[in-house]
Amino acid sequence: MKEKYSKLNDLPSWDLSDLYVSPNSKKISKDLNWLEKSIRSFKIKYEEKLKKLNHQELLNCIFEHEAIEKKIARIMSYAALRYYQKTDEPSRVKFLADCQEKLTAMTGDLVFFSLEFNRISDSALRKMMRNNQDLMRYKSAFRRMRANKPHQLTDELEKFIHEKSAVGTSAWNKLFDETMVSLSFKVDGQAQPIQLEEALNLLSDPDRKKRELAARSLATVFKEKISLFTRITNTLTKEKSIEDKWRNFPTPQHARHLSNDVEPEVVEALRSAVVTSYPKISHRYYKLKAKWMGLEKLEIWDRNAPLYLDGDSNYTWEESKSIILNAFGKFDKRMKSLAEPFFDKSWIDAGLKKGKAPGAFSHPTVSDVHPYILVNFLGKQRDVMTLAHELGHGIHQSLASKQGETLSQTPLTLAETASVFGEMLTFRSLLDNENNLKRKKVMLAGKVEDMLNTVVRQIAFYQFELQVHNARRMGEISAEQICKIWMDVQQNSLGPSIRLHEEYKYFWTYIPHFIHSPFYVYAYAFGDCLVNSLYSIYENGWEGFENLYLNMLRAGGTLHHKKLLAPFDLDASDPEFWSKGLNVIVRFIDELEKLE
Repeated sequence: MKEKYSKLNDLPSWDLSDLYVSPNSKKISKDLNWLEKSIRSFKIKYEEKLKKLNHQELLNCIFEHEAIEKKIARIMSYAALRYYQKTDEPSRVKFLADCQEKLTAMTGDLVFFSLEFNRISDSALRKMMRNNQDLMRYKSAFRRMRANKPHQLTDELEKFIHEKSAVGTSAWNKLFDETMVSLSFKVDGQAQPIQLEEALNLLSDPDRKKRELAARSLATVFKEKISLFTRITNTLTKEKSIEDKWRNFPTPQHARHLSNDVEPEVVEALRSAVVTSYPKISHRYYKLKAKWMGLEKLEIWDRNAPLYLDGDSNYTWEESKSIILNAFGKFDKRMKSLAEPFFDKSWIDAGLKKGKAPGAFSHPTVSDVHPYILVNFLGKQRDVMTLAHELGHGIHQSLASKQGETLSQTPLTLAETASVFGEMLTFRSLLDNENNLKRKKVMLAGKVEDMLNTVVRQIAFYQFELQVHNARRMGEISAEQICKIWMDVQQNSLGPSIRLHEEYKYFWTYIPHFIHSPFYVYAYAFGDCLVNSLYSIYENGWEGFENLYLNMLRAGGTLHHKKLLAPFDLDASDPEFWSKGLNVIVRFIDELEKLE
């Protein structure tokens, strides 16, 4: 095992010195001292005075608040990124926890800002914005802050919730993370126990027996920890339910809709469109796959099985880099130029290492540095797509950063736009350059499965969360109740051609989004369907598409989705919008049938 980790460690690792050179850096102490003084000064200068400020004074207040937020984000980005590299190293765990506690204690004095800002009358705010164009730039941020006005609590309660978070939600999140990293899985044929990421990767191994053994090993370990996962879920859903009640949120998912700057009816239209389409996309595809594999039904461990054992299907890091950069460059040279520094300047951590966080992400850090990307690269086609996905995020975050700390923050529903688009560009490049029909079919099937995982699976996750949170409002929910909800939702989404074995009922336990970001998951489906519609327009030769697309990424969080999509003649509030996106998946399945 050591030899394997050593080989994987040859892949790129982060150089975090653009944030801080080390956890003992004098600059961190200096920045913490600056924050303490600046927050104290901000509180003295502005608390109970926001309503009395003129337009220039309010703009200065916004600038000062942004400077504080930027410094906080720099420290927390550094602490979190170090932790994700090696989550089982006590010194990194302690450094992250210490930073969280210090900053949570300090920023309690900032809670008043958004509360008092929302007490400024609408007419007074409009007048100040008319008198100051620099203030007008923040119109979208102000609109999002105002959307939370009906759900604000008293200043004292808001401060209490803020300060309690370090031993509440954050503590339970950390317990979940540390538990997941500590898990090890014994799979026959493996010399030693393996980590979660490797075990999950075996579910797409060409060897069917290995897939089954991995699935059963995952289920065994998840079952051993089921009481803990049930306790974490009950605690966090109840805590959220209590806060939702105090804030008068009509539904458990409403807070997420507000933070995503998307209307509940738009999300419901998406959910309904995807659920209605199950028979013509996921059910239809898995029936085809069972036929290709010579099976009456697929077992759950066959869901992501590759169609054929192909010794040439793995990609080296350099090959993956070349494929992605060429695909981005073919679309627009500017996109390639934005992606290159991630490879050249150690902004990517790619190797699978003991203790490293599973999964993948692009972390935007602060507006005057650059994003950092984490992947766990194993050389599969799916890993190439994941890398392209995260580079799309990185490009989006880099372009949006020019808007500044506040306005660069893109709602989750739109944050997936560039990532999924980057995936599509890379996939199309691979497919167009492939002449072998057998390989073409394998690649196309892999893409369809990725889209099903992004759209169908994520909406099924959303359905699962809706039912779990609603059930929790009625009282404590047992592991068996949660497991039943999971199995019912999964069977409905996957269809009759997949058999769910009994142990699969424990597989809800490892999904981090349920713990860290309730109802986050629908953003993936939103982004995928949105990009499918955008890509169709691009393929049809929409004039000036490249410039319009890059301008959309530059906008960051300055525009509502309706205005952002208007130049492409798209509207997410139109039910037909979602049908267009889903029809791209249908056409891919049609293409697969033609290759039969």
